[in-house]
Amino acid sequence: MTDSRKGYVRMRTLQAVVLLIFGVIILRLAYIQLIDPKYEKLARGNALRHVVQYPPRGEIFDRNGEYLAQNRVCYDLMVIYRELPREGFDTLQMLDLLGISRTKLERALRNARMSPRIPYMVTNFISSEVKLRFDENDFPGFYTVYRTIRSYPRKIGGNLLGDVGEINERQLKMKRYADYRSGDYVGQSGVEKAYEEELRGKKGVKIMEKDTHGVVKGSYMDGMFDSLPEPGNYIVTTIDARLQAFTEELMRGKVGAAVAIEPSTGEILMMVSSPTFDPDEMVGRHRGNNYMKMLYNKRQPMFNRAVKAKYPPGSTFKLVQGLIGLQEGVLTPADRYSCNGGFRYGHRMMKCHAHASPLDLRGAVANSCNAYFCYVLRNILENRRYEDVEHGFDMWKTYVNSLGFGRKLESDFLDEGAGYVPSSEYYDRVYHGLWNALTVISLSIGQGELGCTPLQMANFAAILANRGYYYIPHIVKRIEGRDSIDRRFYEKQYTMIDPKHFEPIVEGMWRGVNVGGTSTVARLDGWDVCGKTGTAQNPQGRDHSTFLSFAPKDNPRIAISVYVENGGFGATIALPIASLVEEYYLTDTITRPWLVDRVKNMQIYYPSYAK
Repeated sequence: MTDSRKGYVRMRTLQAVVLLIFGVIILRLAYIQLIDPKYEKLARGNALRHVVQYPPRGEIFDRNGEYLAQNRVCYDLMVIYRELPREGFDTLQMLDLLGISRTKLERALRNARMSPRIPYMVTNFISSEVKLRFDENDFPGFYTVYRTIRSYPRKIGGNLLGDVGEINERQLKMKRYADYRSGDYVGQSGVEKAYEEELRGKKGVKIMEKDTHGVVKGSYMDGMFDSLPEPGNYIVTTIDARLQAFTEELMRGKVGAAVAIEPSTGEILMMVSSPTFDPDEMVGRHRGNNYMKMLYNKRQPMFNRAVKAKYPPGSTFKLVQGLIGLQEGVLTPADRYSCNGGFRYGHRMMKCHAHASPLDLRGAVANSCNAYFCYVLRNILENRRYEDVEHGFDMWKTYVNSLGFGRKLESDFLDEGAGYVPSSEYYDRVYHGLWNALTVISLSIGQGELGCTPLQMANFAAILANRGYYYIPHIVKRIEGRDSIDRRFYEKQYTMIDPKHFEPIVEGMWRGVNVGGTSTVARLDGWDVCGKTGTAQNPQGRDHSTFLSFAPKDNPRIAISVYVENGGFGATIALPIASLVEEYYLTDTITRPWLVDRVKNMQIYYPSYAK
């Protein structure tokens, strides 16, 4: 091939390559302009601003229609770094208006610079007054977004209601929060968390059109593509706000919990964990200060003792032994046991306080005899119906579980604890299979390895009031837009104890309050209060004080459990608190102001929280 021919071929080849390249470029441009939506979105992003419209969170009411949680208006300050003026802005004026530190502003601008076209939040919780002053000044690149934040007018029920804070990175990865974005608020605990789906509402969007300088000209296409936010549903709780506030007042300065339930419905009338916190102080807890103070407080105010703590039930658990003994046929109401200062086994002795002896079942309940219920538990575990103590213990545990202990009650608290009831396998491991009824005799008086939540103990009081059944305790009475709450809250939950066996136990509780026993301070004329004191041994300081009660004896309206750490005898502090709460709920008044003063002025030393 001649040189001229070769040159011609090379030229044609080069032309073909050039044409191919141009063809690819043209096809790519056509694809970008006509098919690929990515660049269209970027172009629109330069001309349009999508402003999130946050919905107001559903409000929360008490059972009588009183506000427990409301919303107040606030604003988020946003910045789009790309729209900031090159000559800068008056930083000092902005800092003065917002009341934030220079460090916070500079950090926000650095973060915004990483995604210059995307809005970034500089600060939040701006009041309406500050927003008005801010709008009067010209700060290109900055704008405010309307939203609401929680307000708690009664300042009660911190652990009960919970709090709302900005969603964190861990939550954003959870399936439950798949629809959330950074900057959204979410219920972090309590009712706010348990009913987040109902309370949150649905976000909307407003599309604003901008000119080439980033100045907003107005709504895009007259709002054709805007969507309005949908407010969250309001919730009516079962709580009596006045009763809650009164109980918190009585429990102030003490460590423990109190729970009251309406036996005929399972509705929680009051739930107090002490110490608690003012939910208003926790609004926007991601900011750090109040939250960190609460988190590292030695008395753990953010720990909901009412549903999480595992307390030894003490002598209130004697009622459980009596019920199981009657059901198992190893005890009759007329059976009497002597108590000569306690129950002696081997070289040891379970001591008891001074009282008449011998006693029948009703008298043993009224006077809280330790020895009596040691005999009862031993007879239950050594029942000849079972081949050995281990099988007797397994049946005892089954009864205890049916009475609501050692398992979750399936209430509407997401973080409800199960408490703890030991198993025969546990004792086999600890004692290498060498144990008997006397080894675990401390269980007879609610000691040993037992751990019960105050919610479980209040539920047990409701079981006693109902003579053998309960409704699952719940905190919500009604949800906007729903005909009813979860059906499980309407269904009776039956125990394994025949209703007839509750009568002598209830009679003993009534005698302990109204005739003579450990609970006489709880008497309310005309109301037939039934109660049982409990003193739980505590290796760290003074014993714990607890009291379990319901009233009236027939057609009961309230069941209650109060637990005060390091409070001493059950009648010392837990009983007076429970009695005052019952009186206030049943009569709408207090006739014993001297008892209120005594409760409020009682100083309790807490060595375990002083370290």
